[in-house]
Amino acid sequence: MGSKPLDPRDRVRLRWRARRGMLENDLIITRFLDAHEQELTDTDVATLSALLALDDNQLLDLLLARKEPEGELDTPAIHQMLARLRSA
Repeated sequence: MGSKPLDPRDRVRLRWRARRGMLENDLIITRFLDAHEQELTDTDVATLSALLALDDNQLLDLLLARKEPEGELDTPAIHQMLARLRSA
């Protein structure tokens, strides 16, 4: 995965995938995308997609730092993305 910026179609797809059933998640992710969407790379999108694959409660626990990533999600890229999401 390279570091090239997303093309406009990929941005629309990411926004659509980021819509969550839990308002808290939706607000955090939307605020992050509003601030950083233009600078996201393919690697960032892959990392964010891995987080978006979680169910809403798991994702919220990670976003609010009630839990830390475990197993396959315990990677430097995931930790970095969570730090960015938490500070947005």
